Amino acid sequence: MRVLLSCLLLWFSSLVQAQAGLPVTELGIGMFRVQAEVADTQGSRARGLMYRRTLPAHTGMLFVFEQPAEQCFWMKNTLLPLSIAFIDDAGHIVNVEDMQPMTETSHCSAKPVRYALEMNQGWFQSKGFGPGTPVRGIVR
Repeated sequence: MRVLLSCLLLWFSSLVQAQAGLPVTELGIGMFRVQAEVADTQGSRARGLMYRRTLPAHTGMLFVFEQPAEQCFWMKNTLLPLSIAFIDDAGHIVNVEDMQPMTETSHCSAKPVRYALEMNQGWFQSKGFGPGTPVRGIVR
């Protein structure tokens, strides 16, 4: 019973930390499904995953930009170590960067991209996903 209660509290905590009202989309990468919150406004992109204490497995945040451009991210006020995949307009990963919590180091796309997907650090590498990997279900 105690284990169940702990799991429920962790799950509820994750929901409380999520940005209220963000749509969620399902992406496919290889054989994996990812539930991604969609940050497609200036405000939601600016806040991103800041202040979150947990990010459940196979969940992340998809940043959607109006048009392809070089995109750079930093981790100020972000408590979790994350990996970010920069994704081109055709839905293919351009490059993946690991980012450390609470830093202002810029992590940029290797070329103009329209999307970026943040996941728990090491997620892409542990699955063998890198440049050229297609991401299915991208919001276009």
